[in-house]
Order: sequence, then C-alpha cells, then structure tokens
Amino acid sequence: MRDYYQILDVEKNASQDDIKRAFRKLATKYHPDKKTGDEARFKEISEAYSVLSDQKKRAEYDTHGRSFSGGGGQGFGGFDFNSAQQNGQGFEFDINDIFQGFGDIFGGGGGAHAGKPRGRDISIDIELSLKDSVFGARRTVLLTKNSTCETCSGSGATPGSSMQSCATCNGNGKIRETRQSILGSFATIRVCTTCNGKGQIPKEKCTTCKGYGIRKQEEEIVLTIPPGIEHGEMIRLAGRGEAVQAGVNGDLYVKIHITQHKTIKRDGINLRTDLAIKLTDALLGASYTVETFDGPVSIKIPEGIKNGEVLRIRQKGVGHGSNRGDFLVRILIEIPHKLSRSARKLVEELRKEGV
Repeated sequence: MRDYYQILDVEKNASQDDIKRAFRKLATKYHPDKKTGDEARFKEISEAYSVLSDQKKRAEYDTHGRSFSGGGGQGFGGFDFNSAQQNGQGFEFDINDIFQGFGDIFGGGGGAHAGKPRGRDISIDIELSLKDSVFGARRTVLLTKNSTCETCSGSGATPGSSMQSCATCNGNGKIRETRQSILGSFATIRVCTTCNGKGQIPKEKCTTCKGYGIRKQEEEIVLTIPPGIEHGEMIRLAGRGEAVQAGVNGDLYVKIHITQHKTIKRDGINLRTDLAIKLTDALLGASYTVETFDGPVSIKIPEGIKNGEVLRIRQKGVGHGSNRGDFLVRILIEIPHKLSRSARKLVEELRKEGV
C-alpha cells in the first residue's frame, strides 16, 4: 500500500488545511468527469484523504501504518470502494455533495453555494480627482448586464402563475447518469438543466424574461469611494456582477484611477506642494497663503529659511484611521535674474557685511 502522504504529495506534519488543499488540487485533476480524469488515481486520492482528513484515523495510520476506524480502503462518507469492486456492485455519488465546502472547483461557489453556477464578474474603471481620493466620493454608474428579472423576481414564471413538476427530472432537480468503469457501474448525479435544479418549472413563463428569470437590462449602481483610496486600488462589490439562472451573482470590481493635480502631489498619507518665495522674504521672514484641499491656509516663513526646506501644516493630508496626514510645503527661493541699480547697491552692501 502506497504512503497516503505521498499520494497527496504532502509532508507528514502537514496541517489539515494543507491536506485539504492538496486533495482539492488532485481531485480536480483526476476526477473521472474531467478530461484529465483517472478513476484509479481518483480512488487512491479519495482513500488517502478519507484517512488523513480524520484526526482519529490519521493518528491510527501514523502509529500503525493503517486506520482501524474504517480507514484503509474507504472513501467519502465511509464508502468502501474495495468492497464495492469485489462484490461487483455499482455505486453512485453526487459530485456537488462530495466537493461541498471545497470552494470553486468546477466553477461554482463555496459553502452554501457549492455546485451552483456563478454569474460573470464585471470589471470597470473609475477616474477620480486627487481631492476626491483624499476625502472619498460617491459615483453613479450605469451598467448594462444580465440581472434578475424584476417582473418575476427570478422565478421565470408569470406573476400569479403556479409551478409544475419538471418532466425531465421528475421533480427531483437532479439527473442520474450511469457509466461502466473498471469499478463496475459508475453513476454520477448532475443538476437538471431544464429546471436548474429546482424540480419545478412555471406553467406560464414570464413574458418579460421569457421564463429565464434573468434578462439583460440597464442597472444604476451607486459607488461609495472610501477616503484615502490610492491609484490602482480595486473595490469589490459582492453580488453586483451578472446574474445567472438558479445560481449566484458574480461580483463587480471597480479599479480606481487618480488624475494628477497641477500643484499638489500625494506622498503616502501626506500631501506635498511647492511654494516659491522672494529672496527678501527668505531673509527677513514673511507670511504666505497656501492652497490646500481644505481651503487656503496662512503659513509663516521664518527668517533665514533655506531653499528646499519643508514646512509642515498638520492634519491637512490624507485620512489615516481617525487621523490625517500632513500637508508638506517645500520652499523654493526665487533668485532674481536681473537687479536694478539700487538693488545691486544694496546687495553689494550685504556682501561687505559677509551675508
């Protein structure tokens, strides 16, 4: 008997999550219903997983090399594959039941949505000004997509019309299909495509959606852009993508593009700008007004400030939790290209004083 850990390609100290992930990967590849399917390999993987996923069986296997709790040779739910083969009996399983809880293996959702079809995701781009990215904003977009029919609320039936049993699946919602394999009679159960697993179909189809329960239509969606969002960031709106019959809606992804501001740039949670001041104001000090996204703010230029020095206006930057970053002002001292005769004389006096 091959080592169960080797079969699943995991280490002996692998966690339950590691074992689950390994099984999910291999089962997806070797399931008999897949093009890459291998019934013998799938049986082997299932047997290994049935033991290693059970804490008690795994402990027995690690100690004795086998499980005495009905492990070796058993698959899901305690089904004995070997016994079924020896007795020449067939067996069946519902693919959705087997993989419930393992997520999107065959394109369906996970958990309560396992095995259900999923609508297509939609991706759109939104352009924001730097100011709106700092404070947050609301945007309304109009999308044309497959949505749940408003007339029948997705039932596919004319309002007030009764439902009747699906003739294709006899009201079961599922269809059993039998195949011959090396294990004998191999049956799988799939969702009925006529009723989409509901077991019932409407006596009178909805005229708006023609019985599909969904239809392509325009939908207005209001987006709330959170404060402090960055360029290239993605917002996910669960369930706002396209609808699908008897399934779950896809998601809407909104990618943010922030346009550049003429004078203000973002630097992490801070905002930056340049302020050009006169040489005399740099020497003697002065007051200037700086335009911020919160409005004009007066700042004091200290005497003797140097070119490139940064002054800080606190709490006027980007939101960060309950606080905000700062607004940074880089000082650029303007040097005159030409001096008048009187100005030159004054500068020469300064030079004599060693300034």
